[in-house]
Amino acid sequence: MSSGAEGRFHTVDVSSITRGPRRATLRTSDGVSVEAVHDPCAAGRTDTAIVVAHGFTGSVDRPAVRRAAGVFAQYAGVVTFSFRGHGGSGGRSTVGDREVLDLAAAVEWARSLGYARVVTVGFSMGGSVVLRHAATHRGLTGARTDAVVSVSAPARWYYRGTAPMRRLHWMVTRPAGRLVGRFGFATRIDSRPWDPVPLSPVEAVPLIAPTPLLIVHGDRDPYFPLDHPRMLAAAGPAQLWLEEGMGHAENAAGEALLRRIAHWLSVA
Repeated sequence: MSSGAEGRFHTVDVSSITRGPRRATLRTSDGVSVEAVHDPCAAGRTDTAIVVAHGFTGSVDRPAVRRAAGVFAQYAGVVTFSFRGHGGSGGRSTVGDREVLDLAAAVEWARSLGYARVVTVGFSMGGSVVLRHAATHRGLTGARTDAVVSVSAPARWYYRGTAPMRRLHWMVTRPAGRLVGRFGFATRIDSRPWDPVPLSPVEAVPLIAPTPLLIVHGDRDPYFPLDHPRMLAAAGPAQLWLEEGMGHAENAAGEALLRRIAHWLSVA
């Protein structure tokens, strides 16, 4: 999984803000096509867009992603997209490495639609991606983010301390696992190892300031225990919400939490 230069991104099918949902195909700086959907704010015209980054094996059309988009659209415009190797996007998943390029393309598309303020929310793998994106794209006007929320994200790479993460590593690293990913979860996974290893989420956090950062994590997350969010929050200026009874990522994020996140983003 090569981690090359994370430079400017280019999109296609760009237009002004419309009243209904709209699909587009974006093009990343390394040439991967990414499917994306824009939902305008239900409350009327706004200058803010929320870009949602889903978790591993998710996609723009997964029910949990559409549910989150529906809640966020009550507060702002929303851009959702499928990471490479997921859904209708091209390429293969690099499990958090070059996915930063996909997010940057979605952020640029949101700005091209006319939104002056673009914020990002990521879940699990997407949570690690929004952290790395915010750290590496601060100086790039079109691709920068104005606030960041990372939900259920790992703090460090190669964690295998829970049974779900051991299963995920099997899926990513073994040929049989990648077949399960492709045919069982509609996720096409790159077989190449990271070279070089990308900046870890906890290494990214100190580079994000002064952009506002919120870390959200459930106390019943079966993938990553509470040392992960605490490590992230301690690495740099950040707010930390530890959610009682919450499990993992977008599937476990209830409407009340999504509304609180949307409100935080509106005042961050």
